[in-house]
Amino acid sequence: MDVGLYIHIPFCRRKCGYCDFVSQHIEPDLAEAFVHALLRELHTTFDPSTMRIVTVFIGGGTPTILPMDLLHRLLAGLVEWVRPDTHVEFTMEANPETVQETTIELLRVSGVNRLSLGVQSFHQTELEVLNRGHHPEDVIRSVSLARGAGMPHCNLDLIFGIPGQSLSTWQDNLRQAMGLNPDHLSCYGLTYEPGTNLHRQRESGAVRPVAEEVEAEMYLAAIDQLTEAGFARYEISNFARPEAQCLHNLRYWHQEPVIGLGPSAAGYLQGHRWKNVTDLREYIRMLNRNERPVMDVECLPPFRRAGELAMLMLRTAKGINRREFEEKTGFDPLCLFADITKQHQQVGLLDVSPDGICLTREGLLLADTVLADFMLIED
Repeated sequence: MDVGLYIHIPFCRRKCGYCDFVSQHIEPDLAEAFVHALLRELHTTFDPSTMRIVTVFIGGGTPTILPMDLLHRLLAGLVEWVRPDTHVEFTMEANPETVQETTIELLRVSGVNRLSLGVQSFHQTELEVLNRGHHPEDVIRSVSLARGAGMPHCNLDLIFGIPGQSLSTWQDNLRQAMGLNPDHLSCYGLTYEPGTNLHRQRESGAVRPVAEEVEAEMYLAAIDQLTEAGFARYEISNFARPEAQCLHNLRYWHQEPVIGLGPSAAGYLQGHRWKNVTDLREYIRMLNRNERPVMDVECLPPFRRAGELAMLMLRTAKGINRREFEEKTGFDPLCLFADITKQHQQVGLLDVSPDGICLTREGLLLADTVLADFMLIED
């Protein structure tokens, strides 16, 4: 069985204003105990006799904040299962301020072939609103180091809808990003997640969200500007040059098996979904007691599984492939979702053909609402 491997590194130098992922300030002793526990979880979870790792994605947090000796230990532990000379897509997220020449070289010799940089903006004032620690010049330096070391693929994450951002500054961010010649760009609309600093600032009136119609213009500008530059939108927020799609993320959108390691990491395997405990110290304690660090396990009933797959596939530009969907669920999506698709097709949000269902350009702007309707199918 082919599987993807996601590893969550729960450390950062600072908490970004929009981030609700599990992360904390790094402590040397705690980081060492974490890497030891993580490798133990890998050994007890991954079965090489029945599983073959085809993608690896190390995210966070900030994976590259780990001290070099611990980062080396982690990557060396992975080499046992993922050899550098194989054709596995191996992604590492990085904060531009943490990328050094020695970091890139370690990643390269360890088999990492795709660097994903959390750029977010090329405007210092916007970075400050987001409480990012890096500066625009750090991005240019990081990309230069990656290219100089022969890193095959590079993704840049960007955020639009930042308080104070205008359509013109967003378009400038896109131009500067493309000027660095990445082969992949992820463009996310800013969300105000409860518990984050930006959510509190919005509630108190300290920041004012960008108007919805302006945010819509920003998103459509990204589609048009990137398409003209040779990028194809293959998912709501993701754009790639030919042969540069993120294969790991495609596994999520097609409900393919993924093993999640680390605190708060989630996995999916043969209709079962699980999530690890979120508390880092509890995660370490449980693995030291030879216990699985899992807090939630769910077996998805048939209709729930079908609804989730429909929602995930609709995120992609190709949408719900009728044949693939029926092979995976046993349901014909055109029959199962007939009423839902008719409702949204009539108002121009969905395109329906004998081969499947996909969002229209107008549907992309209301994707959250449309996708939620597909989750209402119950057993």
